[in-house]
Amino acid sequence: MRITSTSCICPVLVCLCFVQRCYGAAHHGSIKVTRNQTKHIEGETEVHHRPKRGWVWNQFFVLEEHMGPDPQYVGKLHSNSDKGDGSVKYILTGEGAGTIFIIDDTTGDIHSTKSLDREQKTHYVLHAQAIDRRTNKPLEPESEFIIKVQDINDNAPKFTDGPYIVTVPEMSEMGTSVLQVTATDADDPTYGNSARVVYSILQGQPYFSVDPKTGVIRTALHNMDREAREHYSVVIQAKDMAGQVGGLSGSTTVNITLTDVNDNPPRFPQKHYQLYVPESAQVGSAVGKIKANDADTGSNADMKYTIINGDGAGVFSISTDKETREGIISLKKPLNYEKKKSYTLNIEGANTHLDFRFSHLGPFKDVTMLKIIVGDVDEPPLFTMPSYVMEVYENAKIGTAVGAVTAQDPDTANSLVRYFIDHNTEDNKYFTIDANTGTIKTAKIFDREEKAWYNITVTASEIDNPALVSHVPVGVRILDVNDNPPELAREYDVIVCENAKPGQVIQTITATDKDNSANGARFHFSLDEGLSLNPNFTLRDNEDNTASILTRRRRYSRTTQDIYYLPVLISDGGVPPLSSSSTLTIRVCACERDGRVRTCHAEAFLSSAGLSTGALIAILLCIVILLAIVVLFITLRRSKKEPLIISEEDVRENVVTYDDEGGGEEDTEAFDITALRNPSAAEELKYRRDIRPEVKPAPRHHPSSSLDSVDVQEFIKQRLAEADLDPSVPPYDSLQTYAYEGHRSEAGSISSLDSVTTHSDQDYNYLGDWGPEFKKLAELYGEIESERTT
Repeated sequence: MRITSTSCICPVLVCLCFVQRCYGAAHHGSIKVTRNQTKHIEGETEVHHRPKRGWVWNQFFVLEEHMGPDPQYVGKLHSNSDKGDGSVKYILTGEGAGTIFIIDDTTGDIHSTKSLDREQKTHYVLHAQAIDRRTNKPLEPESEFIIKVQDINDNAPKFTDGPYIVTVPEMSEMGTSVLQVTATDADDPTYGNSARVVYSILQGQPYFSVDPKTGVIRTALHNMDREAREHYSVVIQAKDMAGQVGGLSGSTTVNITLTDVNDNPPRFPQKHYQLYVPESAQVGSAVGKIKANDADTGSNADMKYTIINGDGAGVFSISTDKETREGIISLKKPLNYEKKKSYTLNIEGANTHLDFRFSHLGPFKDVTMLKIIVGDVDEPPLFTMPSYVMEVYENAKIGTAVGAVTAQDPDTANSLVRYFIDHNTEDNKYFTIDANTGTIKTAKIFDREEKAWYNITVTASEIDNPALVSHVPVGVRILDVNDNPPELAREYDVIVCENAKPGQVIQTITATDKDNSANGARFHFSLDEGLSLNPNFTLRDNEDNTASILTRRRRYSRTTQDIYYLPVLISDGGVPPLSSSSTLTIRVCACERDGRVRTCHAEAFLSSAGLSTGALIAILLCIVILLAIVVLFITLRRSKKEPLIISEEDVRENVVTYDDEGGGEEDTEAFDITALRNPSAAEELKYRRDIRPEVKPAPRHHPSSSLDSVDVQEFIKQRLAEADLDPSVPPYDSLQTYAYEGHRSEAGSISSLDSVTTHSDQDYNYLGDWGPEFKKLAELYGEIESERTT
């Protein structure tokens, strides 16, 4: 290969020599280029011209994998300045210079000292320069050139991803693509056929084929059956040099597995089966298994078993075990050998996932017949009922018959049966049972109010085989008798307001009875007939199991009586009827006009006046202090008083002063002042009430005459005589004053002295309507009215 250049930079001649081993010939070539030189002509000035490059070259070639003993010749460098006298020195620098490539600095020959591998490095970039050996000055600029490593077929094709594992469905069409394999060759694909690969199959025929150019593996047969053969090992070869003789090759293995499709229907191995089941088998238990074979796998082999007909379809059932794909036969109803000794079942097994592409291979189901033989076993006694419910009255005597249970031996032997109750539980201790007849009796006395239901278990066993036992639950209901009297439902806190009116309902009471509704649903309320009529309260039966407490009079006073007691008699409607007496406590309380309770304590009077407990204590303390000061003052005065000395010569009367004051108009005990206001009011002689007189004068009879005939002077004389003759008067003189006020006024007296004893029909309830300022006055008049009523 020769490359020339039309423009030269410096006058140097370089010869390019190379050997083309690929064609079996080697030759050297050199290109000589003349260099422009400076000429000296006599009489002329020296003229300098730009030098032109005297060599034309681009690249050298060297074969890879050289195995000879001598270094491999690459090429030759030659400069026009080289006259052959050794004055020109050639220098080589760059990649591999001095190690891989060496140059003869005199001749310019380049050799390769090592075996090169193109797959590791395809080319090397070097620099060449010619210098003067004596002056070491460059004769021309440094130039760059390339040494390319020429490829030889030294790399076989390789499968980088092998070995391969792949699947393809069974029964696939011929030519179905399975996998594409690819081999790589490290040789130069641009040079010759070293990297041109073709594929072939070494193992796996006639089932599979491979495309020689693309490496696509395909199926080569129709309807490959997984059930006949599932796994295949295919060996694929890749060869370079387009498959020619002498080319290098590589191979890989492709493991191909046929995946399953539902192309095989299920089949029972036998058309008739026989199964033995003892009659003692429990309902719901599995009594046998059956299986239909399916050559497919996975979901394609899933199936469902059903009983399509037969006389045992109502006694047995079948289900499918998804893991083992077996039909599990279970018992739906108990078996009885004495009634039926065998059953026949027609069982069908069918696939659940169908592939309609292979429906022509069906049907995908199969049917078989199963005969079940019932085995005879010695069974425990059988009770006539699955459970029993009995009743007995409470308070029944010990030994009272409650009921009876019955069990029989279901076998043909019909052995005798014995009964017993296990007394390990608490309920079983209340009953006994006759071992031969099964009659249940009471062992204790029952109280329905404590426990109304008992659950016991009766056991029956055969006399010939006691190990065979059966159990039955028995429930005993305790019936009620009327043995509990009714009583108040709760403790009632009954309150009556002071301003209550007659007939007012102050409380509604109810009653309860521990007996059931049949012996106490209807209650009757009344007051105790043995007591006198209650003047304060009464009771009304509402006839709905409640009663109302009502007031019988107007107004109640806490100061007079703050608590009342009302006996109440309650009876039920049972047989025989029972009754009880309860006493209600009724408290008197002060209430608002709307009925709200204000207070129920007597000290509320002070509180209503606005005095708190602290204020009352302060007032009492002040009173105690004042009394102490008065006592102290009197004591000091008595201690300072001198004794009274009366001289014998000083004889004169001593005046004794009495400062006693009367009790006012309210003091009617010491003296009857009505006699002074009207002489006609004096009926008889009045005596002092603090001293019993020794002599009682004969009573005087005053004729009934009019007030106009009364002589006041005569009246005064009579009083004077009575005072003189009264033995109970003090031993000193006393002054009695009589004042006559005249006749009684027609308008009547306005004094309050006689108001206490005067009966008035006036109703003071209107005072409660005047507001809180008159509340105290209304309470006082309400108390007076209550006292008069009482």
